[in-house]
Amino acid sequence: MGAARLIIADSEKNASLYYATRFLAPDPFIFVQMDGWRTLVMSDLELDRAKAQSHVDEVLSYTTLSQQVKQRGIPEPTLMDVVDELLKKRAAQAIDVPTDFSVAYADALRKRGYTLEARPEPFFPERMVKTVEEIEFITQTLRATETALACAVELIRNAKVKPDGVLWIGGKPLTAELVRKAMHLTMMERDCVAQHTIVACGIQAVDPHNEGSGSLRANEPIVMDVFPQHATNRYFADLTRTVVKGKASEKVARMFKAVKEGQEIAFRMIRDGIDGSTIHKAILDSFERQGFKTGEQGGRMQGFFHGTGHGVGLEIHEPPRISPKPDTLKAGMVVTVEPGLYYTDAGGMRIEDMVVVTNDGCRVLTEAPKVLEV
Repeated sequence: MGAARLIIADSEKNASLYYATRFLAPDPFIFVQMDGWRTLVMSDLELDRAKAQSHVDEVLSYTTLSQQVKQRGIPEPTLMDVVDELLKKRAAQAIDVPTDFSVAYADALRKRGYTLEARPEPFFPERMVKTVEEIEFITQTLRATETALACAVELIRNAKVKPDGVLWIGGKPLTAELVRKAMHLTMMERDCVAQHTIVACGIQAVDPHNEGSGSLRANEPIVMDVFPQHATNRYFADLTRTVVKGKASEKVARMFKAVKEGQEIAFRMIRDGIDGSTIHKAILDSFERQGFKTGEQGGRMQGFFHGTGHGVGLEIHEPPRISPKPDTLKAGMVVTVEPGLYYTDAGGMRIEDMVVVTNDGCRVLTEAPKVLEV
């Protein structure tokens, strides 16, 4: 008999719990899986909904289990008393829990004689390889994201350039905040919710996670990185484009070309069984050959100093990674390919697409065009 798997969390925030149950609830509940049998313990509030909607083998009443604990002489059962009651019914001794499992819960269970082991994420390793349905969900989110990004590009394209280089539209400056809001509204209309969307112009984008603020300017690269979650299917997408309103500098144009070529290197190399670190190194070497050095310059990191990609699914950042650290890609994984270059004398440049790893290559899911000057 193997170890029981135990999660106590809410499935709105805990992707592993939602993956295991396909049941969405804002309050914590108990999940136990043992020998393939999946059990939920729900409050009276959620009991009937869980029975109707969850994809598990049985749904038990927290109230009923509490009553059984009381019959054993415990007048005010705690959550751990109820968990203990369930685990005893399953004859469980060893328990696997996620790494973020409550220390207080763990201590309480150990005092009751259980052996606990924290399992690293993903708690369900099969989450890394996506099913056909999951890939369809991700693509659905991605299409909404592409529509939002196209809206943002159109705003920039239609903006007027004032003598000081600031972009204006509709009688007011075109700001990062305005573009971000337009994208968010477009995604909300398509049942997607985005947070921390990046619209960073010029020097702001040299920090890859700077969300950007203030007026956008002509002749400077504007990095737009959008990564919403679908409110219904729960899957994320991730998309980045960099555009210039007007004329790109010679260096920015070379950066755009180099980053696009970096993506093509990854597309050619990605396949089942490859180590992601070899892909990352190949792109880094390509940048170096073209004169784009990576390292500290002027007191800050410049060049290509983040990973090439990451898995995407029920979380925006999932294993595997395409980075300096070894990590093997497998057919069915969905990963981003997002090389970038960042220099204080030019600004930021990043292009990001999503691909599905196949046995002998990859399939690009992203359809958004890649155009520098608009």
